[in-house]
Amino acid sequence: MSDVGGDDAPRTRPVVSHVGRSATPANNNNAEENPVPDFQYFGLTPRSPPSLQGFLEVWGVEVHARPDDVNKTQHHTQFYDCNNLVVRRGQPYRITITINRPYKAQTDKLWVELLIGRYPSAVKGTYIPIYLQDELVKGRWGAKVISAHGNILTLSILSPADCIVGRFRMYVAIMTSHGIRRTARDKATDIYFIFNPWCEEDAVYLNDEDQRQEYVMNDMGCIYYGTSTEVTNRPWIYGQFERDVLNACIYILDRARMPLQSRGCPIKVCRVASAMINSKDDAGVLVGSWDGTYVGGVAPTAWNSSVEILLLYFKHRYPVCYGQCWVFAAVLNTVLRCLGLPARVVTNFSSAHDNNADLHTDIIIDSDGKKILELTKDSIWNYHCWNESWMLRADLPSGYGGWQAVDATPQETSEGMYRCGPASVIAIKEGQVCFPFDAPFVYAEVNSDVVYWTQQNDGSLVKGEVKTDEVGKLILTKEVGSDMRMNITDLYKYPEGSLEERSSVAKAVQYGVVKTEAPTDLPKDVSVTVQVDENIMVGSNFTLALEFSNHGNESRSADVQITGYVVFYTGVPKVQVTDDNIEVEMEPNEVQQTQVVIKSKDYEDKLVEQLSLQFLVTATVAETGQQLVIEKKVTLRIPKLRISVEGEVAFGRELSVVVEFINPFTKPLENLVLRVDGLDYTRPNLMLFSRLPENETLKANFSVVVERRGRWKIIGSLDCPALRQVGGELELHVQ
Repeated sequence: MSDVGGDDAPRTRPVVSHVGRSATPANNNNAEENPVPDFQYFGLTPRSPPSLQGFLEVWGVEVHARPDDVNKTQHHTQFYDCNNLVVRRGQPYRITITINRPYKAQTDKLWVELLIGRYPSAVKGTYIPIYLQDELVKGRWGAKVISAHGNILTLSILSPADCIVGRFRMYVAIMTSHGIRRTARDKATDIYFIFNPWCEEDAVYLNDEDQRQEYVMNDMGCIYYGTSTEVTNRPWIYGQFERDVLNACIYILDRARMPLQSRGCPIKVCRVASAMINSKDDAGVLVGSWDGTYVGGVAPTAWNSSVEILLLYFKHRYPVCYGQCWVFAAVLNTVLRCLGLPARVVTNFSSAHDNNADLHTDIIIDSDGKKILELTKDSIWNYHCWNESWMLRADLPSGYGGWQAVDATPQETSEGMYRCGPASVIAIKEGQVCFPFDAPFVYAEVNSDVVYWTQQNDGSLVKGEVKTDEVGKLILTKEVGSDMRMNITDLYKYPEGSLEERSSVAKAVQYGVVKTEAPTDLPKDVSVTVQVDENIMVGSNFTLALEFSNHGNESRSADVQITGYVVFYTGVPKVQVTDDNIEVEMEPNEVQQTQVVIKSKDYEDKLVEQLSLQFLVTATVAETGQQLVIEKKVTLRIPKLRISVEGEVAFGRELSVVVEFINPFTKPLENLVLRVDGLDYTRPNLMLFSRLPENETLKANFSVVVERRGRWKIIGSLDCPALRQVGGELELHVQ
């Protein structure tokens, strides 16, 4: 694919008649353009070309687009694999113009023109004449001569820090006595303008160089998943600098028909990108699937890189199959960083999917203590990934800028489309859910109460336990400058029960969020906890350890029901795998322990890709009628891919990459796909295996010539219908 234009440029839509509605159609496609005359006459066009002897003639224009040249190094864009110049707005850049004779400042009138889209307009900022002036002024377009030697003229050009983000066409214009002479259309001089976190006047300014290197420049990352007590991470290649990724990001905005004049606003860009990363409503980038079947596509757990996904979408103009929350978040992270927005992926463990943002997740159980699946519509995801982007919020009162939550996973509609945010993280913490966008939904994801209801024989529901600390247990993102995890829970919520937390909830309720209250008349002299080993390998038997505590001065007995399910990571059960009932007797102030053994044969053939099990423990105290309810989530461990290299790790040298995996099951695995990313960032290396016998080792070899310096990762994934989420990584340091 080419950098700009050509056969691979985004396809344009048919022009729809706008007669009677507006003077010109909407300008919402960066790829469209209309011709600009090489010579624009004053008045009528003469029958024969006029003599232009003595006037300037441009012989060539150099935009200094090489990675090691002044523009890309000063603008931190040297890593973009793009033949064109990429600059950050609000910061000067240089161009050199070769003319036919020495420049005469007193008599020669020369300027630069930038155009974007098909209907450029000076009023809308899509046609920009940049005139020469003595000094550049912040916040305004301007050009200044910094050197004039012979027929070589070097200009410094400054853009305002709120200009449109996208690809501009550039012309050099010269005034003559008969009209305006322009340079011919040259795609090599097209210039990409992106957001600038280094510029204080830009709304995305980030005043910390380490954070800029992490949240803008780092093209690798870690994404966290699992449960709050069993956190696992997977590496990810964001690849925002890879060839054609920038074009793909601009195409996404074009596909959304986002007006060009709105593309300088980070709030609007985030909101459009949030909608476009999922395919609902708008044929966006990724098709979501959570049912465990991925016919005609790639399982979400098999992806390792945003690059492959974005380039497939850009090439075929059709949604890519399939994604789940961390894939949506990773691809959105790439798009935002590529356009210059500081961004990071965050993971919320025990994340409530609250359908109506009423701040309570309702779990309905029957009289036997089993969950009634057809009536329980709310769910608590083991984890949910979304993004944060750093920006000023000029549309909100002072103090609510900074990190903004943006979510591309299609959960609920916002203003008629599947999107979420940007919502101020500070506003979420303070309970200011009246602020746009989608603050009530994000607030509920991290603050919902879990309400257990018991259905009576007549169908009525009786409220039981209300748990206020089950949701938003842990919120993580990658640490700056390392692969360690950073706990950012305190950015979203105050400690449970604190004065600040109660004040935040009161504000949220004031703005319409509904808060439920626990029944005050329930006896509470018996409690229960459930413990399980945190490192259970898939295919192993394991034990649930239940501990009942009688805090009263009288004996207690309880009828206990333990129900286990294989669940998707969204908390939705797939199939029941265990159903046990036990009796527990407790003397006054006694602690009673019991165990339930879960055998591998009960779950092994029923697992889905996240290898998640969920156990619901309910108990009724005979003497008081007290209802006890507790849920325990278990994520099984998988053997990792072992990745190693043979040969010297040095720039320009060939390496042999070895990938190995041992089948942990007592059954063969079939139809395996091994995907290795990082050998070539633009595409994965794939190998297919028809069968891997039980307890046997798969081994694959790849060759690669080292063409990257510095920190570099090779990431692998193994996928088959019976076992997913198998991954591994190897980090290399190339001098």
